[in-house]
Amino acid sequence: MIIAMDTISWAVLLAAITLIFLFFFSTHLRRRQPNPPPGPKPWPIIGNLNLIGSLPHRSIHSLSQQYGPLIQLYYGSVPVVVASSVPMAKQLLKTHDHSFASRPKIAAGKYTFFNYSAMTWSPYGPYWRFLRKLYLTELFTPKRLDLYEQIRMDEMGLLLRRIYALSGKEIRLKTHLWNANLSFVSRIVMGKKFSDEPGEALEELKKMFEELFFLNGVLDIGDWLPLLGFLDLKGYVKQMKDLGKRFDGFLGKAISEHEMRRRGVETLEENDMVDVLLRLADDPNLEVKLDSMALKGITLVSRRTNLLFFFFG
Repeated sequence: MIIAMDTISWAVLLAAITLIFLFFFSTHLRRRQPNPPPGPKPWPIIGNLNLIGSLPHRSIHSLSQQYGPLIQLYYGSVPVVVASSVPMAKQLLKTHDHSFASRPKIAAGKYTFFNYSAMTWSPYGPYWRFLRKLYLTELFTPKRLDLYEQIRMDEMGLLLRRIYALSGKEIRLKTHLWNANLSFVSRIVMGKKFSDEPGEALEELKKMFEELFFLNGVLDIGDWLPLLGFLDLKGYVKQMKDLGKRFDGFLGKAISEHEMRRRGVETLEENDMVDVLLRLADDPNLEVKLDSMALKGITLVSRRTNLLFFFFG
């Protein structure tokens, strides 16, 4: 019993010392900034996370109304600068873009985008610059976008005809928009009409993308309080790992089908983005080697980007 009490006492003492160290360390880091933007005073350890609710964008909007168009918050020990006006956004995104171009290495990029291999989550550096060049010179060139225009019009026509056929009946518009969107994206990224897939496969992919959008927007406590990361308090990391495995299987199968089609063919017409990526991956002179993980990450982010292009392109 005495031994157990001594163990508990030492554990409490160690925890107290750790908290005191973290408090003074975080305070020291904040004092090193000569002229930080205005913002609420952070608490030890948690920073300003107590001010961020279930809808972070609304919480940040309320804080910007109080402190101005450029504010600094602390997510745990991590400083976050928020611009909430057009002039301030221009300063961050254009005038000082190199200083703010990088991405933090958080769980979403690691587990849902193949270890930060997609441009969305890749830190600023040679690989990120290579991806930007690849998108501008290979995947989204004016010529290729012109080719996508016909596919987009075909899918839009099919969408309108399906809705017209249901005139007078109750229509769940979200379902039709999702189906048309995924069919369009699948055709330009993988050269395959998603409408040809069985209903279960369609529903599964829709569910996967809905989870992807959700998990890439959550506030995972482990990203900002690393000491608590192993707890996975809300289960987000577990969901990310599971989703990453499902996308790995789906994209791996699609890439393998394209590789089999390329075998024994000297000149193959590039019908979709995966064809382009596989051709680049075979180029020995490419400045950055594209491995299987990079191919999957780029393919996934291309699908997500084109979900927006379908409606606004």
